[in-house]
Amino acid sequence: MANLRAGLVGLGVMGRHHLRLLNALEGVDFVGVADPGVEDADLVSTRFDSLAALLAAGLDYCVVAVPTALHVEVGLRLAEAGVHALVEKPLAFEPKAAEQLAEAFAARGLVGAVGHVERYNPALQSARARIANGDLGAVYQVATRRQGPFPARIADVGVVKDLATHDIDLTSWVVEAAYQSVFAQTAHRSGRQFEDLVSVTGMLDRGIVTSHLVNWVSPFKERVTVISGELGAFVADTLSADLTFYANGLVPTEWDEVANFRGVREGDVIRYAIAKPEPLRLEHEAFRDAVLGKRSDIVTMEQGVAVTRIADAILRSAESGASVRVAG
Repeated sequence: MANLRAGLVGLGVMGRHHLRLLNALEGVDFVGVADPGVEDADLVSTRFDSLAALLAAGLDYCVVAVPTALHVEVGLRLAEAGVHALVEKPLAFEPKAAEQLAEAFAARGLVGAVGHVERYNPALQSARARIANGDLGAVYQVATRRQGPFPARIADVGVVKDLATHDIDLTSWVVEAAYQSVFAQTAHRSGRQFEDLVSVTGMLDRGIVTSHLVNWVSPFKERVTVISGELGAFVADTLSADLTFYANGLVPTEWDEVANFRGVREGDVIRYAIAKPEPLRLEHEAFRDAVLGKRSDIVTMEQGVAVTRIADAILRSAESGASVRVAG
């Protein structure tokens, strides 16, 4: 079977990571990148001045890594050309625009996916499999913390549509439960028109409570997901791809001084030894396989639409000061 012919639109920070993987992906021939702003000739061997020129070279699929404001324009042109697409997250600024993209790809029988790369983090993949296996019992709560310094490259969205979309997607996916409602508060501390910090609480199916702390004002970088249930808690550090299980306490702590800071009972603590392939590579392999018609776990555009709806609900809640039901 001939290799798939793949292209790339956009060569910013994420685009350069995609470029590296497209050049090395088994079963794929990289055709080139469309980005008129690229001046570094050593970075890419084949550069096209326009999307039209890239499409004329012949593509099976394309990765879209342009600013979010251009996702709809580029995505619709790819759909019209019959080209499968992996679009960086978020799928679009607004739910209606995201729906338009999803419908365009579905109507043409094309594979459309969204780059919510956290789903491919080994720590979260392991946690999801263990939860499905019953290792945590009933899930009670998912709490995420995603904070760090402001990235100057982000100019068109705030933390909700940039960083928080990771947490929205991974939370629903890891426990296999949809959002029902959200309540949020935001603040603007950097002088930009967009929010740079948000605190969200929400309710998922099966009565699972969730909370997200997301900001661009922290001097340190943190990416942590804590999933609590009837048998204990999983702590996934997605920066290091470590997964640790804290079992509920079964052994009485008889030494009072120790009990004061550890609790009156102690349980086992296990840091799992898991394989740690690069999440972005796993995302590319999954999308390639989906294009080939193989069974593959991609983030579909329909799921990307759901994320934009929840992000929109979060911003509406912050504006109104009230809890907002998430549209189905």
